[in-house]
Amino acid sequence: MARVTLDLPDHFTFTTELDVRVSDINYGNHVGNDRMVSLLHEARLRLLREFDFGEFNIAGLGIMVTDLVVSFMAESFVGEHLTFHVGLTDFNKYGCDVIYRIENKDEDKVVALAKTGIVFFDYDERKIARIPKVFYERCAPEEMPVAD
Repeated sequence: MARVTLDLPDHFTFTTELDVRVSDINYGNHVGNDRMVSLLHEARLRLLREFDFGEFNIAGLGIMVTDLVVSFMAESFVGEHLTFHVGLTDFNKYGCDVIYRIENKDEDKVVALAKTGIVFFDYDERKIARIPKVFYERCAPEEMPVAD
């Protein structure tokens, strides 16, 4: 089977650091794939907080992950310091992609590349919703048109 490839930009809008904890380690003595998903979740939440949002507090809407791709490039071990470069791309009327480049800070090497597709969701109505204008205003690249 061919490997999944992600073409990510050189520029990311947000950076945060997370340390690898013993609870992130699996039986192979490295970060487990399930734990990397949890670390991506934490990085995404920190990105939203940077823009004064929460996962369930974006103009009355929440977000929902619709797809996920993680491509591992290297192992990560207990005590390592990981830098998560995070950005937003591929906006549409219901959501966008959150992209990630994860690097081992001390060894200056890429550990993983990842993408999570998100849509906006009205949890009261239990249905997908349009991206709130305030999200575009704070988070979309300047050349991105604002949705009605």
